[in-house]
Amino acid sequence: MHSMNRLAAAIVLAFSSVTVPALAFDAAPVAAAAAPAPAPAFDLDRDVATALKVFDVPGMAIAIVKDGKVITAKGFGVRKLGEPASVGAKTLFEVASNSKGFTAAALAMLVDEGKLAWDDPVTKHLPGFQMHDSYVTGAMTIRDLLTHRSGLGLGAGDLLWWPTTTFSTDEIIEKLRYIRPATSFRNSYAYDNLLYIVAGKIIADKAGKSWGEAMHERILAPLGMTGSTTSLAENVGNPDVANAHSKIDGKVAAVKSMPVPNAVGAVGINTNAEDIAKWMMVLLDEGKIAGVMDKDGKEARLFSEKQGREMWTAQTPIKIAEPKPKLAATKPNFSAYGLGFQLRDYKGMKVAMHGGALQGFYSRVVMVPEAKLGVAILTNAENGGSMTALQWRILDHYLQAAPSDWLALVAQVEQDQHAEEVKKQGKASSARAVKSQPSLPLAAYDGEYEDAWYGKVVIKPEGKKHILSFTRTPDLTGELEHWQHDTFIVRWKERNFNADAYVTFSLNPDGSIDRVKMAPVSAETDFSYDFQDLSLVPVKPKETKK
Repeated sequence: MHSMNRLAAAIVLAFSSVTVPALAFDAAPVAAAAAPAPAPAFDLDRDVATALKVFDVPGMAIAIVKDGKVITAKGFGVRKLGEPASVGAKTLFEVASNSKGFTAAALAMLVDEGKLAWDDPVTKHLPGFQMHDSYVTGAMTIRDLLTHRSGLGLGAGDLLWWPTTTFSTDEIIEKLRYIRPATSFRNSYAYDNLLYIVAGKIIADKAGKSWGEAMHERILAPLGMTGSTTSLAENVGNPDVANAHSKIDGKVAAVKSMPVPNAVGAVGINTNAEDIAKWMMVLLDEGKIAGVMDKDGKEARLFSEKQGREMWTAQTPIKIAEPKPKLAATKPNFSAYGLGFQLRDYKGMKVAMHGGALQGFYSRVVMVPEAKLGVAILTNAENGGSMTALQWRILDHYLQAAPSDWLALVAQVEQDQHAEEVKKQGKASSARAVKSQPSLPLAAYDGEYEDAWYGKVVIKPEGKKHILSFTRTPDLTGELEHWQHDTFIVRWKERNFNADAYVTFSLNPDGSIDRVKMAPVSAETDFSYDFQDLSLVPVKPKETKK
């Protein structure tokens, strides 16, 4: 997964144990009933059609594997809103943070080969690696890269790659040393992406080629995942690719995809229903590649049984959130992160799962080892509810549990959640000091500002407007709108970002600008817009020599 919105975090963790957000939901309300209606019988085609409509999702691909066989690998809906081309079993989707499992598996293979160990210091394999704290730099292990316990805050530093930036992978890794920790090392779980970028770099270095080339050679080709790719550039010329969709002013629209060549270790895989079924099969079979023999005549393996167990062993505990009453049945008894997978239980069985989110795409992979069951849901929209509802419908059916009308229940919770956020925004607007004025003339806020880890942000006039731009993020530019006192709101030109942010200036006693802080306006903003982690200070003009 890569990311979730802040408001959705608690509820999504409660009913899916995967940090994939459900963004603003605008479907017609589900009527409250005195008693819950009986759940309709399971019918995948009908359930998916309902989910697409209720949750406003253009297209979806689903793969289900059970007892070593592919039960379903098919598409639903359309690749792009307004166009007739349908989603099929070979339609490619960006799966974002579901790539983390691939990175973990590639490291597991290197452990099998003796080329590294899980508890090796990172600096043994990447000598230039450096965190903000020198102790953490020396103590950080390969295992720590994958387990979200580094001390970094949720999504810290993600603005180095999200939305698309001009930083290289090496530049992102170099900038880790400037990002201050939020907690002590190994103290608690906080989802991050940057350390998976480091893990991807180690894989590339060991292979002597790019992470993408290593993935093709070491995982995708051996598993027969011939349709999968490791970059958007590889998709060029293939017509069977799903288009990204985001909400703009509450309405779903086709948008451009977000290339992330500098973050592939965290979010680089693009795949389809047929291929991801093969991936789930090898994971559920503890590394065995069904039907393939090695040079010694034994069944071929991607990784050893030992490493398969290690990836699905709890490494970092995750606090269990209390679900909304409608979703009480989904509350786990345990929740933890393994190596590239989130772990929990459902109906008394262990579940290994993950989510993914990139601009315009959400995905989820859920596996129940004891039942030899795997479910993958790939979508071309930014909605977690559709996947959550279908996830529980499918699991209940194959685990022979009493069915619940998850489509209605999840939809209602999403709507309630969104209504709460709208109410909160209304209160904030009503409470602001409308008649207040900025302390300085607007031109005084123009200039260059610099953050220790991101770099420069510029504010400059364009006619009567004042435009804020992130210098290394081409699409992150927008107009400043006065909010109150010395706080403005930047309205991004790319409206599908749904990430408008407060921009607050602090002044020195002499009236000059001391620093600038930012924060998302809405709790529905994806956490990878980690504006709150920035501390921007004015760039002093260089003195000219006399």
